[in-house]
Amino acid sequence: MTATPLNPAAVPASPFYSQGIEVRDAGRLVFVSGQVGVGADGVPAEGVAAQATQAVANLHAVLAEAGLTPAHLVKLTIYLTDPDDVGPFMAAAGASLPQPPPATTLLLVAGLADPSLRVEIEAVAAA
Repeated sequence: MTATPLNPAAVPASPFYSQGIEVRDAGRLVFVSGQVGVGADGVPAEGVAAQATQAVANLHAVLAEAGLTPAHLVKLTIYLTDPDDVGPFMAAAGASLPQPPPATTLLLVAGLADPSLRVEIEAVAAA
């Protein structure tokens, strides 16, 4: 499988995401449900940074179960409930995401399934 970032000069550049990803020869696609900042014990982590770290760890665990790594990610959708959490989220989770970064959408939403949750990440991986 070949995944090529698409970052045309006519579109603003970002170190955190690619504007597009072209996937060729993908034999498998894995769709990962939204992962939140809750560990196996079912308890939400405290604060956005801890929730971001846990959500990324959960995402990596699902990928590993499929025999994949973060390098296989081609699309992320990130949901945050507070605009002030964007910086802390990126500081906590940014280094855990692959380079070049996948195509990514970050949305600010009014809430998630549980009011204590502040972060949710869903993904598509290709192999």
